[in-house]
Amino acid sequence: MMEGEAPYDRERFLDAEREMSKLVAESMEKYGAKPNVLFAKLSEATKAISKGMVDWARIRSLWPLQFGLSCCAMEMMNFGSARIDAERRGYLFFRGTPRQADVMIVAGWVTKSMAPEIKRLYEQMMEPRYVVAFGECATSGGPWWESYNIIQGIDQVLPVDVYAVGCPPKPENLYAAFMKLQDRIGGRIED
Repeated sequence: MMEGEAPYDRERFLDAEREMSKLVAESMEKYGAKPNVLFAKLSEATKAISKGMVDWARIRSLWPLQFGLSCCAMEMMNFGSARIDAERRGYLFFRGTPRQADVMIVAGWVTKSMAPEIKRLYEQMMEPRYVVAFGECATSGGPWWESYNIIQGIDQVLPVDVYAVGCPPKPENLYAAFMKLQDRIGGRIED
């Protein structure tokens, strides 16, 4: 470039602009990139991150629906005591409505007249939903398994995910059932 000459005259500037536009167009054709590729990828990343956060929250905060039918319900209530400390793991926030719960704990024997109501409550729960059969009566009918009105296990009515056995079952059994359920969902909370 000579002294007194402008670094770029208008014609050289327009040639450089055309050349850059041509290079950009060729690179976009070569890699198949769309003009709004940044925004498309950003939305996909946002969806992936939010799905991961939702899954993480679901695993770590199970919201049980209290459904005590007989003597096992007393042991289920004991699960909320300070001795068990289930709150620290995110297990204790018992809900009174099925629309806010994702885990149904069936504690006690199930009569044939109660089965349709249990099924209705289960269907009102949000997805994904899980069932814990708590106690011998909920798992197999218990001592009254030969009775004409007792169902021999809640698994004849609902798909059971975890069984917590015992007659009466201890609150620690329910704690272990929640840990198994977390493993089944996809992750246990580590201390």
